[in-house]
Amino acid sequence: MTICVLQAFLQDGHMPGNNYNNCNPCTPRTRLERLLREREIRKSIRSTHSNEEARDGNRQGELFGNDTTLIEGENLGLPSEEETWEGVGARAFFDGCEKQDGRPSKQRLLVVANRLPVSAVRKGEDSWQLEISVGGLVSALLGVKEFDARWIGWAGVNVPDEIGQKALTKALAEKRCIPVFLDEEIVHQYYNGYCNNILWPLFHYLGLPQEDRLATTRSFQSQFDAYKKANHMFAEIVNQHYEEGDVVWCHDYHLMFLPKCLKEYNSNMKVGWFLHTPFPSSEIHRTLPSRSELLRSVLAADLVGFHTYDYARHFVSACTRILGLEGTPEGVEDQGRLTRVAAFPIGIDSERFIRAIELPQVQDHIKELKERFAGRKVMLGVDRLDMIKGIPQKILAFEKFLEENPSWRDKVVLLQIAVPTRTDVPEYQKLTSQVHEIVGRINGRFGTLTAVPIHHLDRSLDFHALCALYAVTDVALVTSLRDGMNLVSYEFVACQASKKGVLILSEFAGAAQSLGAGAILVNPWNITEVAASIGYALNMPADEREKRHQHNFMHVTTHTSQEWAATFVSELNDTIFEAQLRTRQVPPFLPIKEAVNHYLTSNNRLLILGFNAALNEPVSALGRRGDQIREMELKLHPELKEPLKKLCDDPKTTVVVLSGSDRSVLDDNFGEYNMWLAAENGMFLRLTTGEWMTTMPENLNMEWVDSVKHVFEYFTERTPRSHFELRETSLLWNYKYADIEFGRLQARDMLQHLWTGPISNASVDVVQGSRSVEVRAVGVTKGAAIDRILGEIVHNKGMKAPIDYVLCVGHFLPKDEDVYTFFEPELPCEPQPVARAVVGNPIMPTVARPLTSKARSISMRLRKQRSFAMEKQANNHGNLNAWRPTLRDRMSPHEGSSVLDLKGDNYFSCAVARKRSNARYLLASINDVVTLLKELSESLSAVDGTNSRFQW
Repeated sequence: MTICVLQAFLQDGHMPGNNYNNCNPCTPRTRLERLLREREIRKSIRSTHSNEEARDGNRQGELFGNDTTLIEGENLGLPSEEETWEGVGARAFFDGCEKQDGRPSKQRLLVVANRLPVSAVRKGEDSWQLEISVGGLVSALLGVKEFDARWIGWAGVNVPDEIGQKALTKALAEKRCIPVFLDEEIVHQYYNGYCNNILWPLFHYLGLPQEDRLATTRSFQSQFDAYKKANHMFAEIVNQHYEEGDVVWCHDYHLMFLPKCLKEYNSNMKVGWFLHTPFPSSEIHRTLPSRSELLRSVLAADLVGFHTYDYARHFVSACTRILGLEGTPEGVEDQGRLTRVAAFPIGIDSERFIRAIELPQVQDHIKELKERFAGRKVMLGVDRLDMIKGIPQKILAFEKFLEENPSWRDKVVLLQIAVPTRTDVPEYQKLTSQVHEIVGRINGRFGTLTAVPIHHLDRSLDFHALCALYAVTDVALVTSLRDGMNLVSYEFVACQASKKGVLILSEFAGAAQSLGAGAILVNPWNITEVAASIGYALNMPADEREKRHQHNFMHVTTHTSQEWAATFVSELNDTIFEAQLRTRQVPPFLPIKEAVNHYLTSNNRLLILGFNAALNEPVSALGRRGDQIREMELKLHPELKEPLKKLCDDPKTTVVVLSGSDRSVLDDNFGEYNMWLAAENGMFLRLTTGEWMTTMPENLNMEWVDSVKHVFEYFTERTPRSHFELRETSLLWNYKYADIEFGRLQARDMLQHLWTGPISNASVDVVQGSRSVEVRAVGVTKGAAIDRILGEIVHNKGMKAPIDYVLCVGHFLPKDEDVYTFFEPELPCEPQPVARAVVGNPIMPTVARPLTSKARSISMRLRKQRSFAMEKQANNHGNLNAWRPTLRDRMSPHEGSSVLDLKGDNYFSCAVARKRSNARYLLASINDVVTLLKELSESLSAVDGTNSRFQW
């Protein structure tokens, strides 16, 4: 598995939690190579296990020899529509988890689902009888033998007393199960309420409850609170049994809050979450009152899985449109953290169905069915009696077929298995009556004394009878109105080796993505289309049936449930591995106390602060509450006014606000402070007590502005809620508040037009932000401007002591992060044994070390600027309106070389809310910036107070 494949990487990287040996030292380098390698390893392991089981004497025959009652998937905490009907004995799951002597330890897998794979019946005060349940999740984990698995979930019974809980826990431990004890009120509010009454209908496009809106509103919050409480109870049990290196696999809409709870407990925990139902489009999901909280909770997982790409796409779209996050081809990215989102279509244990057809008891059933329906074509429907299954639509389509094809009335029969579910809910009772009424009417209309066209059963069948029914079926009808996957179609295909029947499949079932090429896809709402498809299927030539069956059979036998589970866990391990690689490149969070201490011990401090997303008053990420106008008019965070004033008034501190905004924005917000303002990425500069000056290079060409402006105006008109800013050195088009997907399409169209038209021959840079496009003159970056700004500051203040402390904080675009690396101290190019010669220099008495290569490069740049300044002044002849440089000819080379004396531990560069950065440190949000500046200002007050007391 992944742990073995990545062993070399893990050993080199010292990643915790993976202590597995005996791995191949030849480790693949890319993600695709790793996953291909793991696939081969899984095949090898599975082949080995198969050979051992064959030598042990057909272990599967022992497991599946007894009849198993057909039970709906709801009993396992799976979605109700995931009826897997295969009746897998859970004993096989438990047996597959046992450690084998002489082999390395297996990685532990904690499977967390709403229900355990066993049903508990109390026989006494301290005794319990456990009955094995069945379902898709047990079947899926049957063949995953490379993990040591544990199952955590609710046992389905209320156990209020401590004696009963201890006895049940002990009994379940023998089955490798761990119970979560939920009381009746929690179950009612969490499971019956929020899960089945809110999430289930919404995820199947049925919408929120509408019968009594006022009552629904009142009860919604209590149900959601119970939902969160139940998820916390699951998390507590997981935390009690978690061991370092375990993989925690959470299942289904019952536990959407669980990944967040687990990550809050241990951020290094490997957490995956899989949804077994459809995930609706963002327009449906956004109607849910708790939409954002649930999405963010799921995003705490490392890997999020769905049955089809459509569901995964809907999830990413919901995160993008509702949360304002970045959707990528790999998943969802939030401040540098990537949650991988992918499709993992579940399958069945196809070998079990193929073998079952040869069993004597199944052959007896087949013989009986053939005799019973001799001379008639058999059509089959196997569904749970639920609104989403489309049973009434199916039966009405069959009626229309009989109406239009009188010759088939005595030659075809529809067998409909409808397993009752939620019989206490009025809507389901109404559905049952409706189906019975339709069936009775059709049988009365087209039936005879000896035969009826529809055989309807309100019950389940045992495994052997169901396999026999699949085997004799000519046409299977799966007409779900909305289904997560629907594995009945898979089971039918697996049992059709000899008959090669035809599958009619709803395009709204997840299985349509996998079996669509070999099945006849229909819209179940179109009764006429379904009726025509029935006629086509019954009259289909044998060679076409053969081709369709072979296509579907190949998919069903290769995409098994075991392969599904192994692939998901393998991807999860690899996702963790890649996240650890990325984490090595992510800077740590700023140690604020350390930054404050170094600030106090320094003599000449420079603070460079960004404005947007660093010092401004925070607003909503999506502007849905009128925040668009507020954000377009940037305002200084109110809590920063006092700290900023104290810092600016400190004689040892120089504060620079370096922003991409224009000059008027900085004037409005910082005009009252004693600081330096650098507008438009440093192209304009002024001390707040002076006038604006330009730092633009001499050869800056701005002839392209008008043509780009026309393009920006055009796309602003075409894109609602977008806007553009015309600055003196750049133009910025922002679509943050527009529809995200439409904005991206427009941005792509704009870029293509710009590159082939207005800027094809211009000296400009196109800078793409997360939701913006900016066109600048070449060389206009914050890092390129900072040395010119620094020279002007040094000259203006007449600095004699070099700057020995720099704090640079901002939420800068990647292109502007060169400002972080500008101050990064470097090691001397060669040893400098004579440092005492500099110490005696009267101009800079505090310099006690030779210039580093960084200082020498800055010195060279400042000398060049001095020459440029003298030439520019000579050409301008005192013209005050002309652009003027930042440095004057009065600045001596010695002053330029003494600008910085910056030791490595006195430089703090901090990126705000941006994980991937060239900065040394991170600050998570604007609130952290507020905290930092408050700490700095309060430290000044404390020092001033100490000095005053000392003087007194």
